[in-house]
Amino acid sequence: MTASDGYLLDNRQTEAGRRFDALSALFDPTTFRHIEDLGIGPGWRCWEVGAGGTSVVSWLARKVGPTGRVLATDIDTSWAVSAARLPIEVRAHDIGTEEPPGQGFDLVHARLVLVHVPDREKALQSMIKALRPGGRLLIEDADPALQPLICPDEYGPEQRLANRLRQGFRTLLADRGADLSYGRRLPRLLREAGLRRVQADAYFPITSPACATLETATVRQIRDRLVAAGLATDEEIDLHLSHVASGTMDLATSPLISAWGRKE
Repeated sequence: MTASDGYLLDNRQTEAGRRFDALSALFDPTTFRHIEDLGIGPGWRCWEVGAGGTSVVSWLARKVGPTGRVLATDIDTSWAVSAARLPIEVRAHDIGTEEPPGQGFDLVHARLVLVHVPDREKALQSMIKALRPGGRLLIEDADPALQPLICPDEYGPEQRLANRLRQGFRTLLADRGADLSYGRRLPRLLREAGLRRVQADAYFPITSPACATLETATVRQIRDRLVAAGLATDEEIDLHLSHVASGTMDLATSPLISAWGRKE
């Protein structure tokens, strides 16, 4: 990924808010369960990396209370106007190139971030460096190569078209440096980085209204790039969007792999 390529799913695009809402509906329960299991409580210092939206940040703020701190960082913080109030601090930060914006955190969390970062190793080390001894790291990332289909039950032309467009989406991601098989390596990478008590699991819905919302928003965000790259035509995209809007398609996501561990 180069600066000129830009992030494929720009937070400033109109559909970004719908994507954030859909991702929250799909994955917040899993994220919150893991953070609860890690023991979060009043007074914790938390760093939310590549926050993107407000749902996780706001939930963390309620958990840590007025004596805690939640630092939310992202390259683009345009989403953060409504969230920037105590105990939440919002700061522009590039996890792939900059030093951590502090140390001594009880929890560092990143969801659907590192798969897009060119220097993932540096970013992971930065997050570990920011933890206090005994602090917890939770990384959650997709693994599109592990389950590449948006329609696992490919029984008709509508599903075949959907899967072909999803292949185009994966091509665009890979062209920008995304590692489409990163999620499955997280447990090993956390152990090799020196974390202890490393565990992991995976989750993906096979059909949900939020999956349809996410697909519609994503395709609308990338349609010009799909067409420009010769991966789809405008007519095919419009047809696919009409299929999704019909409510008769079972749409899945890539597995979200959650891996966590503690710093020595």
